[in-house]
Amino acid sequence: MDRTLKLALVGAGMFGGDVHLRVFAGLQRFGLAGQLARLGFDAWTRALAPVQFELAAVGTRSAASARRAIEVYARTTSSTPRAFHGETPWVDILRAFPDLDVLAVATPDHLHTAPILAALQAGAHVLTEKPMCLLTDEADQIIALAQQRNRVVAVDMHKRYDPDHQRIRDILARSLGEPLYGLAYLEEPLQVATQTFQWVEHSDPFSYVGTHWVDLIWHYYRSKPVSLTAVGQKKRLIRDGINAYDAVQVRVDYANGMSMHFHNHWITPPDFEGPVNQGHELVGTEGKVESDQQYRGLRWWTAGGGSRTANTHFIRAIQRADGSAATVGYGVDSLIAGLAAICRVRFLGESREAVAAMYPTAEDSRITTAIIHAARIVRDLNYQYQQAGQGAPVSARFGADGITIVDPHRAGDGQVFERIYDRAI
Repeated sequence: MDRTLKLALVGAGMFGGDVHLRVFAGLQRFGLAGQLARLGFDAWTRALAPVQFELAAVGTRSAASARRAIEVYARTTSSTPRAFHGETPWVDILRAFPDLDVLAVATPDHLHTAPILAALQAGAHVLTEKPMCLLTDEADQIIALAQQRNRVVAVDMHKRYDPDHQRIRDILARSLGEPLYGLAYLEEPLQVATQTFQWVEHSDPFSYVGTHWVDLIWHYYRSKPVSLTAVGQKKRLIRDGINAYDAVQVRVDYANGMSMHFHNHWITPPDFEGPVNQGHELVGTEGKVESDQQYRGLRWWTAGGGSRTANTHFIRAIQRADGSAATVGYGVDSLIAGLAAICRVRFLGESREAVAAMYPTAEDSRITTAIIHAARIVRDLNYQYQQAGQGAPVSARFGADGITIVDPHRAGDGQVFERIYDRAI
């Protein structure tokens, strides 16, 4: 029996070109078994050890970026994937490889849905970057097609795999009593919005990185949202001719009574000491937990280099005796979790339902998508009203009847309540 899992990657930017390609290179050289114990999946080590991995193709928007990606991959694996480029490279990849097992999606935020649906329609499993999609209707389409085809859609929500967060989930959160409120923040460097990404006007810092924290709170408590409000600011990026939000703040209220504040921006000055600034805190009736994911105790400074910190837990290289490097960290674990589930379905004949507890599912991401979807609408309306000196009174309600936008300024025309999604959240 051929036990080769054939993969393709679309998107080779910051995450696709670095994290995904490094993980796939390690898998192609040495397989999956060495990574499973970190996730508590060692029970499947022997069964999945024979699985081989092959990265068959890389697709990007430009020919130059595709060529760079496969050249890097070839240097570390002695294997050369086929290069595809264009506005929809996944279409050509799926046509060229009708036996493709997995499509990894690392395209810009607003371009996730099309390749995910195309892969599922072609019979491939999916490993996608967050957010899975930006509209709740799109989430429903993805879930329905994945169920119909018995295919896994695994979402890279790597903050679930941070050892500090696992500690909070398994021990500290249970000791805090009833949840009251919390704060989560992730602040990206200015270069992300001005140089790294050319698509920031199609997204915002909450949709891009606040997604991680929204998923983590769902992962901790499994409590659905009941309402939210959101505001955003446009001041810094406008100076560079970029019509995008500098920062977004969202407050989500949950069915368990907790009120959670999410603060995100992508304008941190370049001389900040860390890659990003991030952390969260939770307050309950019996205590509080604070977690600083930016400063983890490692700091150094050098003449002319300033003071620096590093997150060595996310992804790091471990040198082998032959001079090559293994890649480990919770950023790797998140991708391995999805691939391990896919391997169990593909080679052990298990259903997607049987492996759903192993990875962040499309059904999990539907909750995150609903919050992103509502927050974008509420944020934009409140921004318009604030610019007109009318405050920020707009909110959203979630429930069995779907998502409803509540806009008091529309009382005059009788449209205070607007249903933007009509299925239960």
